Amino acid sequence: MNHDPKNSNPPRLLNVGCGRRFHQAWINIDLESYDPAVVQHDITKGLPYEDDQFDAVYHSHVLEHLDPGDGEKLLDECYRVLRPGGVLRIVVPNLEQIATLYLNYHRQAWAGETGAAINYKWMKLELLDQLVRSHSGGSMGQYMAGDEIKNSGFVRARVGDEFSRCQDMGHGRDDNTTRVLTFTEKATARIEKAKFGLTRWIIRRLLGKDALRSFDEGLFRNQGEIHRWMYDRYSLKTLCQARGFTDFKVQSAIDSSIDDYESFELDSENGNVRKPDSLFVECRKLNAMDAQKAA
Repeated sequence: MNHDPKNSNPPRLLNVGCGRRFHQAWINIDLESYDPAVVQHDITKGLPYEDDQFDAVYHSHVLEHLDPGDGEKLLDECYRVLRPGGVLRIVVPNLEQIATLYLNYHRQAWAGETGAAINYKWMKLELLDQLVRSHSGGSMGQYMAGDEIKNSGFVRARVGDEFSRCQDMGHGRDDNTTRVLTFTEKATARIEKAKFGLTRWIIRRLLGKDALRSFDEGLFRNQGEIHRWMYDRYSLKTLCQARGFTDFKVQSAIDSSIDDYESFELDSENGNVRKPDSLFVECRKLNAMDAQKAA
């Protein structure tokens, strides 16, 4: 990362849609805040920062949850808030890898190879489930929470620590890390719950069970869990270049142009990749030298 050595201030780093995975050295924002270190903000309304503010912007497993148009707007916003020469790091599910494994195990299962069918079943879930699911966790969550998973090693290698979380939830173990609500937040939550219950009752009374099921499914699908699009290295490169980014490259979970990136443990922890099914890419915002070369 081209951080000016004459500037004694540490680089400004922004983690967009951080969830529960963040580092105190970064500015962290998300739709919901579970920690005082996280700024609560709806990123579909733009990033709440001035132009040319950050040396690096990072978002992991965020882009695929947005409609393609909103995803493009997010990339535009990342470009805007980056300083010239700043790095954008994007992590998404790797569509190319998922599709390749799906086709490989499909061929093997069709040929009757031992053990291929069970991996084919998982890869089909991985390809489709989070696009079409109508309840939290979907079929992938149910699969991983099971007691007897014949290909547990394969699934764990695909999804990393997500496997252990699903196993814990399936066996009644939870991390209990939900933030304690204030009195006002509790009161607001009770009012919203009452409004929601009344709305469901009215829909069922007036329109019936099928309409209520459609209402519940539509509400779930707008809560941010589902995937609204998928990306591979080519589609991401095309999108980033169209916004003015340069030096697009595929990275690993630990390799980065961001100084001391591995120490932040955003994509890996103790040498283990957190989301092995991911595509890790980086690109840069044009600086004055790049513009001169282009001219």
